[in-house]
Amino acid sequence: MRIFAHRGASGSAPENTLTAFQLAVQEGASWIETDVDLAACGTPVLLHDTDLDRTSNLTGPLYAYRAEELAQADAGSWFSPRFAGQPVPTLAQLVDLANEQGLNLNIELKSNEQGAGRSRLLLERTLAELGRLGEGRQVLVSSFNHLLLAELKVRAPQLRVAALFTRETFGPDWLSVLELIGAEAAHLEDSGLTRASVQALRQAGYEVNVYTVNSPARANQLKNWGVNGIFTDYPGRMLHLEG
Repeated sequence: MRIFAHRGASGSAPENTLTAFQLAVQEGASWIETDVDLAACGTPVLLHDTDLDRTSNLTGPLYAYRAEELAQADAGSWFSPRFAGQPVPTLAQLVDLANEQGLNLNIELKSNEQGAGRSRLLLERTLAELGRLGEGRQVLVSSFNHLLLAELKVRAPQLRVAALFTRETFGPDWLSVLELIGAEAAHLEDSGLTRASVQALRQAGYEVNVYTVNSPARANQLKNWGVNGIFTDYPGRMLHLEG
């Protein structure tokens, strides 16, 4: 089973920071999951929320700040004073780390709220950065925005993509959705997940990865169900289940 470090080792360090990614590496993770959206200047940066209030000392939407301003932000103190001064990183910085450390990446494209033009720019800039990954690096691109994934697949058919579903959005039409996207995987919410759903997806030929799993016992159960991977805030706890 594959272990994805969810926003890095986000149970032990502030999510989506270089420190969280580096800690995941120290714990033995080979896969990093992160969220990508555009700063005001068009630079792909790593942030889960559209607003900066929860995870930094800045307020308001990401779209109001340039990458240079985000590099001066404090995205660590909210988690613990010892992480004060952590910046909001760029995708370029994560790609550099992946090349240095031999990491694989799950890039979750956020559903950009600024319209089609900026959404397409998000695709373009993200693809440009991923193109710098060294030989042997694996990439999986996921999103809750299935239209965005379908357009990505047209632009970069060589990339593997995963449709993200919540418990509520995973409906009887899942096969149609996955086929229309051209997806290779489905990423499902752990809450309410059934063995029957996992088996149906696997029998249809799809990879199944589940978020967010922090209990080793639950992770082992999912492995027995045939799940291919889990997203966890504590990768060090789960790596014994890999393979």
